[in-house]
Amino acid sequence: MANSTRIGRINDDIQLALSSLLRSVKDPRVQQGMISVTRVETTGDLRYAKVWLSVLGELNEKEFRRGLKSCAPWLRRELGSSLSLRYTPELVFEIDHSIEYGAKISRMIEEIEEKDEQNADSE
Repeated sequence: MANSTRIGRINDDIQLALSSLLRSVKDPRVQQGMISVTRVETTGDLRYAKVWLSVLGELNEKEFRRGLKSCAPWLRRELGSSLSLRYTPELVFEIDHSIEYGAKISRMIEEIEEKDEQNADSE
């Protein structure tokens, strides 16, 4: 089992490598927008890595997941050649909606502020 400092470093390395690799994926199901790897969590035995992805733009989530599933073996193989680990973790992808949620909250706050300004002007 790897220690937490090493796992943190491995998570950062995987995040950086996958950010680059995802740009070179040719599958149109995956290339639906600008993809960002927001977080990676590797298990203590380094067998699995949960990867959170955020996509800017229109997203057909079902097709995106299918595309990721089909290119996961290639990504894992490429990741293995760029990282010096005994085992290359199996990649488990999750969609990170936090950026989208944050943007929605920001829009709502702006709308409330605009209404408050309009109410203050009319008084």
